[in-house]
Amino acid sequence: MREDQKTNQLKCMYTDAHSLGNKQEELEFRAQPESYDSIGITETWWHNSHDWRIVMDGKCYRLFRKDRQGRRGGGVKLYV
Repeated sequence: MREDQKTNQLKCMYTDAHSLGNKQEELEFRAQPESYDSIGITETWWHNSHDWRIVMDGKCYRLFRKDRQGRRGGGVKLYV
């Protein structure tokens, strides 16, 4: 491929966590070697006591989250 034909690629990960509260180490273990640009997670089941920031291999992710209010389960997170 010629230099002027190179393209940028976005590397993403998606998972359905079914409660992320006890899976932080697993998430970091799975994501770290791949150096993803974004990580999307559904069914996180978070509430206000969770406020995780992920730093892996010097790459900081900004967290966007939408928790389900008034019911158990649900919630989505996006690390960028």
